[in-house]
Amino acid sequence: MFAIKYVAVRTVFAGALALFGMQSAQAALPIQHWVQPSGVAVYLVESPAVPMVDVQVDFDAGGRRDPAEKAGLASVTAGMTTKGVRAIEGAPALDENALGEAWADLGAAFAANASSDRMSFSLRSLTYPDLLARAVALASRQLAEPTFPQDVWLRERERLAAAIREANTRPGTVAARAFAQAVYGAHPYGYEMTEETLARISVTDMQTLHARALQPCRAKVSIVGAVTRAQVDALVQQLFARLPMTACEAQPAVGEVAPLAAAAQQNIPFDSAQAHVLIGQPGYKRDDPDFFPLLVGNYILGGGGFVSRLTTEVREKRGLSYSVYSYFAPGLHAGAYTVGLQTRPDQAAQAVQVAREVVRKFVAEGPTADELKAAKDNLIGGFALRIDSNRKLLDNVANIAWNNLPLDYLDTWTQQVARVTVADIKAAFARKLQPERMVTVVVGGKP
Repeated sequence: MFAIKYVAVRTVFAGALALFGMQSAQAALPIQHWVQPSGVAVYLVESPAVPMVDVQVDFDAGGRRDPAEKAGLASVTAGMTTKGVRAIEGAPALDENALGEAWADLGAAFAANASSDRMSFSLRSLTYPDLLARAVALASRQLAEPTFPQDVWLRERERLAAAIREANTRPGTVAARAFAQAVYGAHPYGYEMTEETLARISVTDMQTLHARALQPCRAKVSIVGAVTRAQVDALVQQLFARLPMTACEAQPAVGEVAPLAAAAQQNIPFDSAQAHVLIGQPGYKRDDPDFFPLLVGNYILGGGGFVSRLTTEVREKRGLSYSVYSYFAPGLHAGAYTVGLQTRPDQAAQAVQVAREVVRKFVAEGPTADELKAAKDNLIGGFALRIDSNRKLLDNVANIAWNNLPLDYLDTWTQQVARVTVADIKAAFARKLQPERMVTVVVGGKP
């Protein structure tokens, strides 16, 4: 009986996603926004066609607030909220196995994770009243009453340590670590979870972070699905009902990423068939007004796959790498601008030289009119793919909420792209990138 019910629920989800994709690809839906008396900021897109809802809750409790000696604290705290909940009046405690079974029985899902900027919790459920109320009640328990069991943490800590040891055998891990440290310096964006930092994290640390960070007045909730504003108001109140309603004090400020003073290169020997190359510097914050010129410009430079300049010069003309790319990673602080490629160790120096020259020339001259037209056509033509599922639309709504973007951001996205000019791109790249001060990391080749 259970198996039949679970399969049926999954089938409804699959059909819902397909139907939603056809609808959302045609037009962005209006975003409703309000703030509850508790301080919870709510962002809603009503999509009544199918009986499902996706919820994301974000707190300013990501890795940028980790102590340097306990890097990874936000990530492991989020993960441990899924390992059990305390007993409450009228309901028993649930360990991780019982919790998993409870979610499976509802045909719903709950997850938690932490990025550099935020700690996030997600809920997906059908909106049938008997199911949704129970799913929200269970999610409320996970938000407010995780058990952080010591024995489970010791097991998880060893699992994570083993994963770190395995990752350290890969040249890509070594390159990413060296690059992050070179670009970010002492900024928390450059912190890395290691076996040593894991060993310093205790259950008490997680409990303290949870109590301090998960306050309703600091939450941003994004919701997409077959629910009305009135239903969402009640849903959010129920979701946060078990968290204490305390006055919000300002959190300590986090410093900005320092610009690089000079170019630097690290050549790290590694016995691998391919050399891993990363070139870059601090980029820009997500709320920067240059966002669209940089988005379009980077599509031309290295974000457009096989139609980018980097691919043309590094791969097509010289055969130095199968894949080469560039991207910006803006956040609450200046995320890295990165050029990445893999090549034979004996070709690494040439590949680095070519990639640097492509970036230098692009910053100095900007794109051609033909390159700009092709980039706009591709970006505007592919916009529907950015919102063609519940999950993708939710990601976009959460992005709007987290970064305080205009509520009509999705409605005007193609217009913003269309109005970018060659001069806009050239000026934006000149403001953000300094090719003569980038760091370069090459991992591979013999000492």
